Amino acid sequence: MNKKFLVIFFSAIILSTPLFSASNGSSEVKGQYQVTDSKARKISNYKIAVKRILKAKKFEKKGKTDKAKILYEEAYSRLIEANKEKPIDPDILNYMGFTSLKLGNLEDAEIYYLLGLDQNPNHIGLNEYLGELYVQTNRIDKAKERLKILEGCDCKEFDELQTSIKLVTP
Repeated sequence: MNKKFLVIFFSAIILSTPLFSASNGSSEVKGQYQVTDSKARKISNYKIAVKRILKAKKFEKKGKTDKAKILYEEAYSRLIEANKEKPIDPDILNYMGFTSLKLGNLEDAEIYYLLGLDQNPNHIGLNEYLGELYVQTNRIDKAKERLKILEGCDCKEFDELQTSIKLVTP
């Protein structure tokens, strides 16, 4: 009986473990793991979240908002885990704010953006997204403060926030 149990137990382990063939130096992502040269290494929750966000944005452009929402929810969950691994990282907080905003949690989004700016007051993404949030919530003066911080960056984020502000002001 014990011998039979051990055979079944080890067979289950062997069959449930992914097998990787030799690689030609290429890299491929399978689930949470990246396979490179016959080795698997875990991809960070942050990187997985960013991939989900980019995919969600594509679905949004195609009008597939339900699929996008599912991906934003998954990304948000991954970002929560990433924040546990690396607390108070401005890039993680930026995306936590972004996904919160996309999921309709404006208050949470603002908190994440402000926490990120406490760590890095000149973070381009945080300043732009917080400015966009201020435009969306009709706090144009605060949005203009974010725009002023982005003024010298010579970046698309400045142009995007400036355009958003111009659309709502006479």
